[in-house]
This record gives sequence, C-alpha cells and structure tokens, in this order.
Amino acid sequence: MTHDAHLLTLAGTFLLVLLTLGLWFAYVLGVRSQRRRRKAWPCRRLISFSLGCGLLVLALSPPMVEWGHADLRGHMMQHLLLAMFAPIALMLGAPGTLLLRSVPVVTARRLTDLAATAPLRCLSHPVTALLLDIGALYVLYLTPLYQLSFSQPLLHVWLHLHFVLAGYLFSWSIAGPDPAPHRPGMWLRLVVLFIAIAGHAVLGKLMYAYGFPRDAGHGLAQIEAAAQLMYYGGDLAELLLALVFFATWYRRRATSAAFGWQTANRRT
Repeated sequence: MTHDAHLLTLAGTFLLVLLTLGLWFAYVLGVRSQRRRRKAWPCRRLISFSLGCGLLVLALSPPMVEWGHADLRGHMMQHLLLAMFAPIALMLGAPGTLLLRSVPVVTARRLTDLAATAPLRCLSHPVTALLLDIGALYVLYLTPLYQLSFSQPLLHVWLHLHFVLAGYLFSWSIAGPDPAPHRPGMWLRLVVLFIAIAGHAVLGKLMYAYGFPRDAGHGLAQIEAAAQLMYYGGDLAELLLALVFFATWYRRRATSAAFGWQTANRRT
C-alpha cells in the first residue's frame, strides 16, 4: 500500500471511529431520555452496547490498523472483533427497541411499517444475512479481493463497514431481542446458525490447507496462524450466539407455558 493510500485508509477508519462514538452517544441519550420519563431500561443493555462500541473502537484503533496492514493475523483479529464479537454485543443492547421507545408514536409506527416491507423483510431474513456475512468472507479470502483491498482505500474501509453491518444483521436475524416483523421460526434460525458455524469452520480449513489468501505477501506460517484464529475465534463467537439463541428460546417457552397455565386457571 502506498503512503497516500495508507493515509486515506487511516482517514476513513477515523471516520468509522467517529461514527461509532456518535452511535454510542445517541444510545446513551436515549437511555437518559427513558429514565427521565421514569421508564425502565436494563443496565445490562447499556453495558452490552457500550462493550460492542468499545470493541469496534479497539478494532479500528491505530495499533490494530497497523497490525492488520502488516500481518494477516492482525487482519483476522480485526475481522473477529468487527464481524463477530462486537455485533453480538451491539445486538444484545437492543438499539432498535430503544429507538422505537424514544421517538414519537407516529414515527415509531412508520419505522415498524418500513421494517415490514418486502425488501427489508428479504434483507433481514437469516438466509440473506448468512450470505452477506459468511458468503462475503469466501469472496474476500478465496479471490483477489483481499489483495485489492490494500491498494484501494475506499474498498478497504468499506470492507470494515461491511463486516460490522453484516455481522450485526446476522446476529440480529438469529437471536436479536429487537422486534422483527415476520421473523422466521426458531427451527429455521437454528439450522441457519449451524450452517454458519460449518461454513466458517470450512473456510478456516481451506485457508490453512491451501494457503489462502494467495499472492498477498503473507508467509505460509502466518496464513496458518490466521486460519487458526478464524477457526477457533469464530467457534467462540458462534458459541456465544448459540447461547443467546437458546436462552431466548427457553424464555419464550417458559413465557408461553406460564400464559397457558394462567389461561387454564381462569377457565376453571
């Protein structure tokens, strides 16, 4: 990467950091507004969203950016933070619910109607989210796109943004606490989650066995180490997402059982 391209990449990354801090500040203002109205907002949601923003800032910090440019292991660590761990933490913060509770009722209804439109329903479907998240990784690491991204600053910054957005969309489509009109059933989401786990593991093995990404200036030992980071780090993140999924499933079953018990008691 040339000196000018490197400076442009740093500038674009700095803008992403500012955007992250702006989103965190808006979230905090939303929580403060809820408490002023004496409406409860769980502290765990605020902590989780703050953790997600902190992980994004860490992944986009100058030391991490420099490491990611010079070493595939640094790039893979950035990928894990941006695309997997940070999105899960952000998703658990339920920013969509906070937004709907913070805006006027008319605006909230319009946003809900917009989310229920066919294009957004298709975009938020777990299968679409899977293709945008895991599928994009295959394109990045098994084609010349990875090497090209280091000579095109805009593409490099866009890939970072794509990691975050696709990772958040996938996490939310599987186990998000925010409202989701026409969200598929639990079994379909579970199958998609297992496919994602398998797809991530297969990609890590392909990189380890065949030395992807090729012709990118990385030694084989470095590629193998990065592939191991993807394999084991991805397993850990997907395990966390699976735990969230099953916890949500358990709570819904418990709520349904309690509701059925109350209904039966009223009838008797």
